[in-house]
Amino acid sequence: MEQRRKPSFLIALIRFIVGIVEAIIGLRILLTLFSANPSAPFVQLIYDLSEPLLYPFRNIFPTREFGDQFVIEFSAVFALIIYSIIGSILVRAIVALESGAGKR
Repeated sequence: MEQRRKPSFLIALIRFIVGIVEAIIGLRILLTLFSANPSAPFVQLIYDLSEPLLYPFRNIFPTREFGDQFVIEFSAVFALIIYSIIGSILVRAIVALESGAGKR
């Protein structure tokens, strides 16, 4: 019977960091979508935390308004996808390195 190994600390750390980044950007997308009041303390906190994460993706895609209330920040959606892909690639690379080192 094959024993399942616990993920390494590095994999757990990467998953944790990527999860936090995804949560912050996801909250920003939702808050922007529903036109949350930017002067509310929680909204301002999320915008402040997400700004450096979104900086590399600014102006890649336009922000679109739908109706009078809904705004979609496509650059933030793109950033969310890219951070998720980067996290997945890093985890797969570490798993491959660890399994290769374990065979020696």
